[in-house]
Amino acid sequence: MMLRRGCILFLPRLVGLLVVACCLVSIVYMLACTPKVDNQQLALPRAHSPTAKEGYEAILQEREEQHRNYIISLKKQIAQLKTELQGRSEQLKNVQDRYPDPLDIRLDHSNPEKAQANLLSFLRSQIDKAEVHSGVKLSTEYAAVPFESFTLQKVYQLETGLTRHPEEKPVRKDKRDELIEVIELAVGSLNNPEGDRNEKHRVYTASDFIEGIYRTEKDKGTLYELTFKGDTKHQFKKIVLFRPFGPVMKVKNENVNMADTLINVIVPLAKRVSKFRQFMQNFREMGIQQDGRIHLTVVYFGKEEMNEVKSILENTSKSANFKNFTFIQLNEEFSRGKGLDIGARFWKGDNVVLFFCDVDIYFTAEFLNSCRLNTQPGKKVFYPILFSQYNPSIIYGHHDSIPSLEQQLIIKKETGFWRDFGFGMTCQYRSDFINIGGFDLDIKGWGGEDVHLYRKYLHSNLIVIRTPVRGLFHLWHEKQCLDELTPEQYKMCMQSKAMNEGSHGQLGMLVFKQEIEAHLHRQKLSSKKT
Repeated sequence: MMLRRGCILFLPRLVGLLVVACCLVSIVYMLACTPKVDNQQLALPRAHSPTAKEGYEAILQEREEQHRNYIISLKKQIAQLKTELQGRSEQLKNVQDRYPDPLDIRLDHSNPEKAQANLLSFLRSQIDKAEVHSGVKLSTEYAAVPFESFTLQKVYQLETGLTRHPEEKPVRKDKRDELIEVIELAVGSLNNPEGDRNEKHRVYTASDFIEGIYRTEKDKGTLYELTFKGDTKHQFKKIVLFRPFGPVMKVKNENVNMADTLINVIVPLAKRVSKFRQFMQNFREMGIQQDGRIHLTVVYFGKEEMNEVKSILENTSKSANFKNFTFIQLNEEFSRGKGLDIGARFWKGDNVVLFFCDVDIYFTAEFLNSCRLNTQPGKKVFYPILFSQYNPSIIYGHHDSIPSLEQQLIIKKETGFWRDFGFGMTCQYRSDFINIGGFDLDIKGWGGEDVHLYRKYLHSNLIVIRTPVRGLFHLWHEKQCLDELTPEQYKMCMQSKAMNEGSHGQLGMLVFKQEIEAHLHRQKLSSKKT
């Protein structure tokens, strides 16, 4: 009963609240929907004024003129955009016609005919871009790409590389196969001339080949010009061939995280305390302070000067708070191969990158990253070509003083050379070193063990990365070739010693030193007389 009475009392109040709410909603709606009047339109003429008609017509005419001008402006902009778009489309079409998209060539499996046509078009364009039919303007004489010449037996080359022979039989299989293929293609072309197939021609063979020249433009291809004997003494047949390089194709795109990749630097040593002290300064700055992901293993032969070496290690450990080092002492004659082998096998941790190093090597933190990036367990080993420093007393003999070591580490032909005959500094994972069989422990003393290991890797299925690196230097030191070495080792040692002293020009200046001084003396006397 009381509940019913309460509802009757509350109902009028509820109705009143609803009425008030509806009124408020109506007011808000009217305010929101009322059209806004532009300030400029407030001064419209009154409906019954004498000028009402003329005023409305003037306003309408003004508005019509504004709209007409706006439309004309838009049409002009549209026309300009169409012209620009057409020009850009033509430019893009020309570029695509000249340089087909490599990805389109590689990926368009749905239309193989189109892909093949694009590829052929690209290869033909390589001939047009190369110096085949006409020359190109070059800025300096250094920009010219020289030819190399060849016969059936020999190649005559400028970039001699490891062989050091300006004339040689092509020992590299890829180069040998390349030149044989070119000669065979040329002979086939001579024996199948275009034109009348019924006409009789002489049969050419490889023995008719006289000589050829070839050069490679890295971004275009290789041009071959071959000369054969003609029908008479003074007649020749000339065949021009071109091997175009195909478009660049993406093989891999991957992220490589080397944050946890440790390098174990293994150094075999006997005496040479001053050199080891210099090495540890480099190791502390580059390995400990800048890189920080490094371990040092020193394999020491004998006991003479051993305490001094251990003291240097301990001082570095304390001052740099560095504990990642191992010292192994062997009471036997020095053997570089055995020292590196023992140091590699001594490691008991996870698979690690091994950097076989010598005490007269200087490396940078950037090189340590190159060491990591160019090695991969079961797949790749790294054989960097280091820059070998000439004798500083010869290089800077005409200076007042010899610069500091850091100032000497510049890569120029006057300061050193790429040591492409050396294979001692190498990076590989420990698992690959163990699986390949390690060093030949029968080799004693200096030289030979590094080449033997290098050949093992070449004979395996591992990829050998061989490249010059800018962050690895061989510091000059006087080389002693001992009588205990075998004849082959002694010869290798003496060759290395001769190359270490100075460049061809610098050694020539020493040979002709008396002649140069005599010339200067004559010049001095001549100037006094005048």
